[in-house]
Amino acid sequence: MAREARKRSSERKPSEPPPPRGTSDRDKAVDALMALLADNPFEEIGLAEIAGRAGLKLSVLRAEFGSTLAIWAAHVKDIDKKVLAGDGGDMTEEPPRDRLFDVEMRRLEAMAPYRDAVRSMMRSARRNPPLALALNAMAVRSQSWMLEAAGISAAGAHGALRAQGAALMFARVVQAWLDADDDEDANDRAMAALDRGLASAERWDGFMRDLCALPKCILRGPPRPRRRRPYDEGPAEADAA
Repeated sequence: MAREARKRSSERKPSEPPPPRGTSDRDKAVDALMALLADNPFEEIGLAEIAGRAGLKLSVLRAEFGSTLAIWAAHVKDIDKKVLAGDGGDMTEEPPRDRLFDVEMRRLEAMAPYRDAVRSMMRSARRNPPLALALNAMAVRSQSWMLEAAGISAAGAHGALRAQGAALMFARVVQAWLDADDDEDANDRAMAALDRGLASAERWDGFMRDLCALPKCILRGPPRPRRRRPYDEGPAEADAA
């Protein structure tokens, strides 16, 4: 089955450190935060600790980032770029739902080396509403790109609603992925959650399309009936005469 062919599992165990993403000061800082998050809550990680782990001076770290959250945002952007650079050419003829399924599974694959850090970040978000709101804004921005990668428009008000819905759906998929005991179970859980989420999203998107069409109908109003001339009136030419 095509769905089985798109099933992916990471060869790397979550406990293994991911490979360095690069040698730039930016990359070192992001890798340092990911490593620290695997063992520490986000709210307890300071900028000096990140700089020390990355082997950077604080002044150098400040030149790259304004906050710890900005470093996490750079990591999210890297995941976006990795997914967008992936090969989805074999999905061009597939329905939109299958294309988005493929994109989101590629996103999970890119996130796999950082599973412990993602789990830590989600725990912190549950305890910290402002952090949760900030992460949601990042997720909506990322999902706008994921939708476009799947050939689904994220433009306009309807697109913004789609992106928010996709962000909420993917958060549930990630939680199912994190709750699993091993890589194979994680992929099975994620695929099942994604299937359910996409089925629900299709119904929701259709409802929103209908809802967005209502204001146009209201503004136009009901069709105006054509005025019929009484039978006892003569033709229009006679009136004009």
